[in-house]
Amino acid sequence: MDSYLIQVNGHGDHAPMLDVNLKNTGNIISPGKMKGRKPRWSVRASEMSKKTFNPVRAIVDSMKVEPNPKKAMISLSLGDPTVFGNLPTNDEVTRAVKEVLDSGQYNGYAPSVGYQSCREAVAAYYNCPEAPLKAQDVILTSGCSQAIELALAVLANPGQNILVPRPGFSLYKTLALSMGIEVKLYNLLPDKAWEIDLEHLESLVDEKTACLIVNNPSNPCGSVFSKSHLQEILAVASRQCVPILADEIYGDMVFADCKYEPIATLSTNVPILSCGGLAKRWLVPGWRMGWILIHDRRDIFGNEIRDGLVRLSQRILGPCTIVQGALERILHRTPPEFYHNTLSILKSNADLCYAALAAIPGLQPVRPAGAMYLMVEIEMEHFPEFENDVEFTERLISEQSVFCLPATCFEYPNFFRVVITVPEEMILEACSRIQEFCEMHYQGAEGTQDLECDK
Repeated sequence: MDSYLIQVNGHGDHAPMLDVNLKNTGNIISPGKMKGRKPRWSVRASEMSKKTFNPVRAIVDSMKVEPNPKKAMISLSLGDPTVFGNLPTNDEVTRAVKEVLDSGQYNGYAPSVGYQSCREAVAAYYNCPEAPLKAQDVILTSGCSQAIELALAVLANPGQNILVPRPGFSLYKTLALSMGIEVKLYNLLPDKAWEIDLEHLESLVDEKTACLIVNNPSNPCGSVFSKSHLQEILAVASRQCVPILADEIYGDMVFADCKYEPIATLSTNVPILSCGGLAKRWLVPGWRMGWILIHDRRDIFGNEIRDGLVRLSQRILGPCTIVQGALERILHRTPPEFYHNTLSILKSNADLCYAALAAIPGLQPVRPAGAMYLMVEIEMEHFPEFENDVEFTERLISEQSVFCLPATCFEYPNFFRVVITVPEEMILEACSRIQEFCEMHYQGAEGTQDLECDK
């Protein structure tokens, strides 16, 4: 038996040396001895890749439509606050990253769950008496999307199901189906500011339900749940013994007349994995820094879920080390006025957009309370030439060069979503074009007036 020593470069969790024993039998199998098999190419995509389906991409990519060449394109479709340059991050945030980069101390591998000091910084930032946190309760991830992926992967097995909001962020379904996990959609109620239909939610729970996803503040709705409604949601989860995956990437991004309540601060017994990150509140989605906060005061998750998250995080080596190194300074040095100014701009845009669209016959916007979005109902009976919201938004592009996402992308047909992070003048121009488009295609105004006169 021949013995070899293989040197492994690195540090942290890596062992410096591996002792590998290879048995040398002296027998080499020649191609001529492989009887009964004729080699041929047969390379196929994996089942996981075949099950991976992004409804937004599938719908948008199939929209073979050209914008009106006489009008500049206005895209209200992408939830990226950096696109137009009107919402830059704070100078303290960029300065923190520059200092770390110049230090040269964060160019190597970090532990898969993140540097201990960085986990401590996140824990300290979110710690409160109602939901205490320590460093071991924090897993750093490559953006909030990976946080959601790891949380789903640790909570659910193939063949189980998860409860997902409708309308809701499409990534939940994309990830779940790729893992062989069934998705059950529970309804949100537009006439109640997108609160959860609790009766419908509870009716979906069965013995195979692995977790409930709660997205608050909401993408795509821009809604913010009240404290009392969150308590009602927790009551359902408690009765049914279902853990919660809380997507709180828009946490604290709520307008002045509203209050954000992290759901974990209201839970006495329901275990919660809360997913968040820097992307939205700090306006740096491309930096890919997210986290999972483990709230488990009754020790229901125990070591099982914690150890599982650590193992899953070891599949890759965690988020960008440069951003990790800057994390404590970003969290603690960013001035309050930065957050206030961002929300002031978003609230102003939301109010302008809501007022303009509410005045258009055939459209019914739902007023948002936070995040970066506004949902608009299309009264399809007044636009009979369009079969659905996808056709409506396609024609809006071709005629007016305004791109809004059809809410079919979020499992909610006959609505569309507007992103409100664009500059004010662009919001006003887009709403003016949407009004022109609707006036061109609206039918039924005369009949409606006749009905009013008969009353």
